Amino acid sequence: QVRPVESGGGLVQAGDSMRLSCVASGHLFSTYAMGWFRQAPGKEREFVAAIGEMPRDTDYEDSVKGRFTISRDNAKNAVYLQMSSLKTEETAVYYCAARTRELRYQPWEYNYWGQGTEVTVSS
Repeated sequence: QVRPVESGGGLVQAGDSMRLSCVASGHLFSTYAMGWFRQAPGKEREFVAAIGEMPRDTDYEDSVKGRFTISRDNAKNAVYLQMSSLKTEETAVYYCAARTRELRYQPWEYNYWGQGTEVTVSS
């Protein structure tokens, strides 16, 4: 199993960029698909981006396509979410999650979760 730990959140202005990091302790990190989710106050947790075992295997929620980039560095047991042109409505707690094998899109399909990092986008 792996234990993800997120970092990199904070306060930014609309239009700014931010990079979130997730480092996962444990073994065989390269065999896990990794996902980023977010949960805004009063809303359900939603899919943002995911990356499979192969770095080129990525997918994104439609609203972030072209603005967010997910990547992984297996040598560091890390996955990143580079976010640009941030919008105020993207204020949320961002979570990193892991599952074995191929990437998926629903929170319940992921087995291991971090505690989240808060991202606030001001106008």
